[in-house]
Amino acid sequence: MANDELTVAVLGPGGIGGLLAGLLARAGHRVLCLAGEDTAETLRQDGIRVRSGLFGDFTARVEADTVLREPVDACLVAVKHTALDAALDRVPPTALDDALLVPFLNGVEHPATLRARYRPGLVAPAVIRAESTRIAPGMIEHGSPFAEIDLTGEGVDRKRLDTLALALDAAGPTTRVLDDEASALWAKMSFLAPFALLTTRYAVPLGDVRTQHRDELTALVAETAAVSRACGGPADPAQALARYDAFPPQTKSSMQRDAEAGRPLELDAIGGALLRAAQRHRVSVPVAARLVGELRDAGH
Repeated sequence: MANDELTVAVLGPGGIGGLLAGLLARAGHRVLCLAGEDTAETLRQDGIRVRSGLFGDFTARVEADTVLREPVDACLVAVKHTALDAALDRVPPTALDDALLVPFLNGVEHPATLRARYRPGLVAPAVIRAESTRIAPGMIEHGSPFAEIDLTGEGVDRKRLDTLALALDAAGPTTRVLDDEASALWAKMSFLAPFALLTTRYAVPLGDVRTQHRDELTALVAETAAVSRACGGPADPAQALARYDAFPPQTKSSMQRDAEAGRPLELDAIGGALLRAAQRHRVSVPVAARLVGELRDAGH
């Protein structure tokens, strides 16, 4: 990786991928978006248009293709977990070569899946905290007053992580490199699972969950913290609740937005993974189990 301009592929230029693609392109990096032919053509013609209270409204020119065909410094994977297997066909291992593969996926089980397909020392999981939505191909609405990235990766060259982190940070999102991969992934998981499960189950934004379902939220936060602790992650229920309370009341989870749009849910990647980890470590999670069961019974 060069220390100035990077060439970055973005697999899945949706809410998160589109935001990062737009920010990196605006900062002067070469960005190649990987998507279906119709979306790729729209991006080639119109670029990526971002509306953001934090980063401003702007349009960034990007390149686009349906498959990775050339060397890049890093490939950001920002598809939904439900579309991961099919999307990875756009990134053949031979084309990826020695580029970093940086998944911005929900859950904790995907790094193992990716390391079975690509060279393990290239997989650098990332966690992003931001609410960003694709409202149309190439049109991104970033609604949260923050965007923060944790970049990690066991066995990945630290200099390469630092170079990518510097590029991301300079482009906009506050970015740091963390040494402990499990801790980084479970820090996100222990926050995301209660948020996603409760907003989706009751079809209400976070503000209503905080007030109308406070007891369930508190109990679920405690359960996920216990699982996180058992898996080597952070466990501070009070801090998690404080973070929920600091979010704008109208905030919705991406799982809830998927449910509203009739799209497949990442229920197994989030709720299922939480239950599997709890079972492995013999942690009791009755509230999580009930919510996951109710969502599955509802056809999700």
